[in-house]
Amino acid sequence: MFNKRPPARISPLTDNPLRNPGQSLDEEISRILDEDTPTWVILLLLGLFWPAYEWFRWLTDYNPHPILATVPCLIMAGYAVFQLYGTRKTIRRLKMARDGEKAVGQYLSDLREQGHRVYHDVIGKNFNIDHVIVSDRGIFTVETKTYSKPSSGQSTLVFDGEQITFYGKPLQKDALQQAKAQAKWLHDLLQETTGRDLPVKPVVVFPGWFIEKTAGAKTSPVWVLNPKALPTFLENEPRRIPAEDVKLVAYHLSRYIRVNAKD
Repeated sequence: MFNKRPPARISPLTDNPLRNPGQSLDEEISRILDEDTPTWVILLLLGLFWPAYEWFRWLTDYNPHPILATVPCLIMAGYAVFQLYGTRKTIRRLKMARDGEKAVGQYLSDLREQGHRVYHDVIGKNFNIDHVIVSDRGIFTVETKTYSKPSSGQSTLVFDGEQITFYGKPLQKDALQQAKAQAKWLHDLLQETTGRDLPVKPVVVFPGWFIEKTAGAKTSPVWVLNPKALPTFLENEPRRIPAEDVKLVAYHLSRYIRVNAKD
């Protein structure tokens, strides 16, 4: 009697996992390294190999044309070096932003001990929300902005309710509008999925920076903070969402994240 073949094997996971802090940035870094960088490396090697081969033929009397080969290949190699330099700068910027999101994610993980629910890297259409906090104190979208700061002197940003400035110069002009748009999108999503009209507060955090707020900042719909100050701000908020609505939001948001997770 022949043995039956075992059934095909499938993954035991029925849902995609929740996303990690900075996951979109990790994916973009991987895409650049896997797709963009090899192109410029190959172009650079070609730009070096071809004239080297022609010069070898010239040195060995093989009737070469090294100058004819060198000029276009030097152009190709120079362009490849230019692109690789730009790629290096892009990856450094993305890594700093990713590390900032991960650092903020670690700050926020402590909030779970206080009953807050924290989600990371919520994917929208052509954008992502770095972090979302759901609790009886409200729903908060958190946008992380990670900037290098001076090696000496004050690392202070001033928020006047309308703009964020550094030594009087506007910094990240669209940060406030971006945060408001993210909060509006999440509000609309939750209203559609839960049937509840729940408040969503936009927050912008700057890791490693001190935030000086003027009187105008108190009336702004957006919080601009150092991430270490966020737990205190949450603690000072009144309880405005019933426990059953917190559970409802957490369920639908988790489902949305799992269903819409990137492959």
